Amino acid sequence: MNIAYLYPWDIVGDPSAPARLAAMGVEAVALAAMYHSTRAATPYHPSHRVLDVPYPAFYLPIRPSSWSRLVPASPTWTPADAYLQARDALKAAGLQVHAWTVLTHNSHLGTAHSDLVVRNAFGDPYPYALCPAHEDVIEYCERLVQEILEVAEPDGLILEACGPLGFGHQSVHEKTSGADWTTADTDLLSLCFCTACAPRYPDDTRAQVRAAIDRTPPTNPSPPSTPRHLPADTIDQALGSLADEVRTVRVALSTTLRQRLIAVARRTAPNVPITLHANPDPWAAGAFAPLPEGEPGADVLVGNCWGDPTTDSARLTRLKELSTPGQRVGAYVLALPPRPADAAALADLLRTYAKAGASEFHLYHAGLASPHRLAALTEALRLHT
Repeated sequence: MNIAYLYPWDIVGDPSAPARLAAMGVEAVALAAMYHSTRAATPYHPSHRVLDVPYPAFYLPIRPSSWSRLVPASPTWTPADAYLQARDALKAAGLQVHAWTVLTHNSHLGTAHSDLVVRNAFGDPYPYALCPAHEDVIEYCERLVQEILEVAEPDGLILEACGPLGFGHQSVHEKTSGADWTTADTDLLSLCFCTACAPRYPDDTRAQVRAAIDRTPPTNPSPPSTPRHLPADTIDQALGSLADEVRTVRVALSTTLRQRLIAVARRTAPNVPITLHANPDPWAAGAFAPLPEGEPGADVLVGNCWGDPTTDSARLTRLKELSTPGQRVGAYVLALPPRPADAAALADLLRTYAKAGASEFHLYHAGLASPHRLAALTEALRLHT
């Protein structure tokens, strides 16, 4: 199965959109039901070319009785039932519609509930990142999944950010590159020390993390570890003997959230397939949550393929190794810059990812791609087939 990713506003108000997407040769659309803030190009829409989405929003009608402490916001830039309008138009064109659901990435709720967000070892909050160590956050995600399945009645459920986010975030006027933090440093800055997370780590963890980032000797170093005046090559090296226990805590946060959401989804809509945006790296702290041991409860495991094809292929291969019989692996393929608008080059990428274990392609992004890019992607799918 090939799936094109879209926003509701790509469809609502553009009568030509469903036929254009069906002509790509995809079987389904991943339509955002809950999505974070963004500034999006709309190169096809008859009414606008750029849409500013200032806060994360839920693109289904909000039923107050369905929510508890955390309630998602409704959009003002598109109708409150934009998902339903777009879904109906797409299904009329013969396309399946899967609910693309962003979970813990929510700056609106994080800003309003600062006690529930990820905090690094220095106490700095990440307001875009809800921490699933808090029961209120898990409950919100459960309610979100249930509402989407009941109200949207999708053909599939796609779960993104199904775990704690970390340091990396494309925020407004990002000004962090000059600090020259290494990959190990940003992994360390992704560890959460909120009131729910901090007690779960070994006692010396916070001090060791801060010392590693600042290149200063910790008061009670945990051997073996790299001398603190030198940067560590990996987070495991920086944490030394604490690494195994800290890693176990981190992975458990994503595992607990994922398994509870799968349980809710199976109770609510037993026959709706579940897709996970996943990363086999146990230290992953982005939209593709850590999945170092697999997840038999899901139907599809999708790996990010936006970077170096060799690295991306290795990630897909590992997900394939972790998959269960009958479970599919998908490649989240970037069709936007810096990828070329070249059908042959894109087809080569698809073949590379297929050899690595991908049996379906999740194509990002059919609403943001220019007509030239969309034509190249359509031809690449044809060439690959």
